[in-house]
Amino acid sequence: MIRIFLKKASVFLFLILFTSQAFTQDKSQIIEDHIKKYYDYGQFNGSILVSENGKVILSKGYGLAEMEWKIPNTSDTKFRLASVSKQFTAMLIMQLVEKGQISLDGKISDYLPYYRKDIGEKVTVQQLLTHTSGIYNYTNDPEVMQNRVRDNMSVEELVVNLCSKELDFEPGTKYNYSNSGYVILGAIIEEVTGKKYEDVLKENIFIPLKMTNSGYDHNSEIIENRASGYDKTMEGFIHSRYIDMSIPFSAGALYSTVNDMFLWDQALYTDKLVSKETLQQIFTPHLEDYGFGWHISDVEIGNLKKNLITHSGGIFGFNTIIMRFPEDNSCIVILNNYSNGNIRNLGNSIAAILYDQDYSQPKRSLTEEMFKTYKEKGLTEAISEFNQHKDNKEEYFVAEGELNNLGYNLLGNNKTDEAIEIFKLNVVMFPESANVYDSLGEAYLKNGNNEQAIANYKKSVELNPENQNGKKILSDLQNK
Repeated sequence: MIRIFLKKASVFLFLILFTSQAFTQDKSQIIEDHIKKYYDYGQFNGSILVSENGKVILSKGYGLAEMEWKIPNTSDTKFRLASVSKQFTAMLIMQLVEKGQISLDGKISDYLPYYRKDIGEKVTVQQLLTHTSGIYNYTNDPEVMQNRVRDNMSVEELVVNLCSKELDFEPGTKYNYSNSGYVILGAIIEEVTGKKYEDVLKENIFIPLKMTNSGYDHNSEIIENRASGYDKTMEGFIHSRYIDMSIPFSAGALYSTVNDMFLWDQALYTDKLVSKETLQQIFTPHLEDYGFGWHISDVEIGNLKKNLITHSGGIFGFNTIIMRFPEDNSCIVILNNYSNGNIRNLGNSIAAILYDQDYSQPKRSLTEEMFKTYKEKGLTEAISEFNQHKDNKEEYFVAEGELNNLGYNLLGNNKTDEAIEIFKLNVVMFPESANVYDSLGEAYLKNGNNEQAIANYKKSVELNPENQNGKKILSDLQNK
C-alpha cells in the first residue's frame, strides 16, 4: 500500500511539474508572438529578455544590429543603455557611502574643488541622486544638443562647461530630471577614488557580477557584437546622429546586453554589491517616485497591483527600458537600436501577459500609412484616408511626434503648403499641445502669412508660458 501511494504521489507531482512547465512554454510563446507583431509593424528592433520567478523564459534578438550588412540582433548584442546607466552610477555612489568615503549629506564642494562654490556648497549628493538638486539639465539646451554633442571633453570640462548654470530652483524643493546631476556624481566618483569612472565600474560591479559584455561605450574602440544606432523616418531607417560618448558620461554612456542585465537584476536581490539596508535606501522613492537611479511605484496591471522598479533611456539611435517586479523576482529588459521605438507599450503588454492579464495588441501608425498614400496618390488622398481612420483606435495610433516630423520633412523640402496641412492635422489631433501650434506658426511664418503665424504662436505661448523661442518670434512679429 505504501509503495502504491508513493507511486501515485510521484505521478501527481510529475503532472504538476509538467503542467507548470508547459504553461511557462505557452506563455513564452505568447510573448514571442506578441513581440514579433511589434517588429512586423516597425515599432521594435532589438533584443528582449523576460524572466519569471527568477528564471529566464525568453531571451532573443529581433531585426538587425547592423542594417547595411544584415547582421541580426541576438541576446548577446551590445546596445547603448542611455539613462539606464544611471542605476550603475547610483550603485557606485552607495558603495562609496558604505565605505565612508562619501556622505549622502555631503555637498558637491566637499568633493569637487573645481565646481562653482555658490551652488556646490548648497547641493547634496542625495539631491543629485534623486533629481532634486535644481541643477540645470544640460540636455535641455538646444545649443548643446545641436552643436556640442560632437565635442570630446574631459570630465572637468564637461562639468564646468555644461553642468554649472544657475539653479532652476532651490535644492530639495522640487523634482526635475537632470543628466547634469548624474554627470557630477560620476565626477565625484573619480575625485574620491582617484580612478576613472569606467575602471571603478568594472572593478566594483561588472567583474564581481561576471558582466563580461558590459562597459563604457567609447566611439573609437572596436567592440565585438556592438549594435549600430538608427532613426526611423517616413522614408525608412537612417543612421542616427553622432554623439561623442564623453558627453553623456556617467549619466548615459554605458553599453550592455539583455543577458548581462539579467545578471544585474538578480544581483539586486542579494548583498553581493551592497548591504540589504543600502539596497532599501536605493529603492526608497522620494519626490515623483524617484529613488537612487530608479523610478519606484505601485502600478496596475489588469486587476493586479504590483510594485515596479524601472528606468528607461534614450540616446541617439537607441532606446531602452528595464522593468523589475521584485515581489515575484520577474524582470523585462528591452534594448532597441533605433531611437523612436514603441518599447514602453511593448513592455507594459509583456508584463500583462506575464501576469495573465488582458493586454493591448500593437497598432499600426496611421501617419506611416498616410505617408505611403501621399507618395502614391498625393496629399488630398492621404489626408482623406487619415480622416477616415483617425477614430479607429483598435487598429491605428496617431503620435504627435510622427505627424510633426512629417510636417518638418515637408517644410525642409520647401513643400510649405503641404507642411501646413500636416501641422493643421496635428492641431486637430492634439489641441492641448503647445508644440503643435508652435510648428504650425513656424510653417505660416515661412509661407509669409504673418497673421496666422502670430495667432498660432500666441496659442503656443498661452499653453506653454515657458516657450521662450515662441515669445521671441511673437515679439518680433508684433513689433513689425
